[in-house]
Amino acid sequence: MSRLQRGLNSTGNGASPQAFNRTGGVGGGSDRSGKSFDELKRIIHGKLVDKLDLSRVSDLAGDTLRREIRLVVERLCDTENPLLNRVERERLIDEVLDETFGFGPLEALLKDPTISDILVNGPHKIYVERRGKLEKTDVKFRDNDHLLQIIDRIVSKVGRRVDETSPMVDARLPDGSRVNAIIPPLALDGPTMSIRRFGANPLKLEDLLNYKAFTPEMAMLMEACIKARLNIVISGGTGSGKTTLLNTLSSFIPHDERVITIEDAAELQLQQDHVVRLETRPANIEGKGAINTRDLVRNALRMRPERIIIGECRGGEALDMLQAMNTGHAGSMTTLHANTTRDAQARLETMIMMSGMELPIKAMRQQISSAVDLIIQSNRLQGGPRKITSISEVLGMEGDVIIMQEIFRFKQLGIDQNGRSYGQYEASGVRPGFIPRLEASGIKLPTNMFQERILMRD
Repeated sequence: MSRLQRGLNSTGNGASPQAFNRTGGVGGGSDRSGKSFDELKRIIHGKLVDKLDLSRVSDLAGDTLRREIRLVVERLCDTENPLLNRVERERLIDEVLDETFGFGPLEALLKDPTISDILVNGPHKIYVERRGKLEKTDVKFRDNDHLLQIIDRIVSKVGRRVDETSPMVDARLPDGSRVNAIIPPLALDGPTMSIRRFGANPLKLEDLLNYKAFTPEMAMLMEACIKARLNIVISGGTGSGKTTLLNTLSSFIPHDERVITIEDAAELQLQQDHVVRLETRPANIEGKGAINTRDLVRNALRMRPERIIIGECRGGEALDMLQAMNTGHAGSMTTLHANTTRDAQARLETMIMMSGMELPIKAMRQQISSAVDLIIQSNRLQGGPRKITSISEVLGMEGDVIIMQEIFRFKQLGIDQNGRSYGQYEASGVRPGFIPRLEASGIKLPTNMFQERILMRD
């Protein structure tokens, strides 16, 4: 019998000597059946938190602790309101446990695999995205303080903080989901939080093929390029699936190569054994000690990487990334925000300028054209579908202009009766100039693979 269970059996008031302070019982036996469900939950949760002795339960494993504290909550339910039916009782127990060990009202949403985004606009307005469409939920927090408590619990787990001196924060959940929170005084209508979901089991190549995010021919080309150590940039808008695609493509990296990942908030879930994961750090309360992406890229170059993967290029680190691609770290990858492959090239130029280096335009473009081999454009189309809309090869310079050619593309034909975009994948008929590099690496692609034709209709 466990220590908590012995405590339950040995005390008439349900307070375990192992998990609770000795400051009194856990509650009276008066009939509180007239109280609302939320009020009853608040009372039971308050009594549980007041009596928990965290120093005595900290050595228990998470599952064991939750299981044994459940017994305590069940006793509290019987004491506070013995008239609850079985369904209400189980719901009450689960919600109290979620409040104590989980993320409160968000737990029900986080357990729903169909939800891809959770958007919290203050304590009483919570939206979710399912299958590409936003919908409002019935989930609510009690008030602003309750929501702030949950936000603080999320960010503290990854060593970050959010308060009036630092009212914006990026964090992540245990499953890798990305969290952004902003609180008053910057958020006028109460604390606001957005959660970009990443499932415990990341999408695999077969999943994306089933979703028609790209065709088998496109997958074959991307796999060949990664194995032949071509440098790849994945561009796209917010929520277009860039990180998911990067995760999927990284599975083609051989397991005997040393890979270093650099991110603001760790999202990538590489399956290789030899992976070093680095994460930026915000400034402390004194405004010192910040470590940005550029610092980590420079440090990574001293760690003998064979490939460097930057979760997202946003600023001056783009120049360091391009230099790394040009100095023996072939096969590196990154993502950036852009609407087309040509826009991605222009964005790289802008980010190089943000590094503070006053390079002539031609020198910048020479850096880009010699470092980047392939640009993959991912877009989120109307109605929610995410697709690779273009795969383009960077050929080099012609005068002061970077020359690119499109290998595969998605052509949108219209909108169906459900409001979703549909179209067809096409091969442009252009044979990539990097084919000799693939063949030198022992990779042979079908000769008719690039023949101009329609690959698949969606």
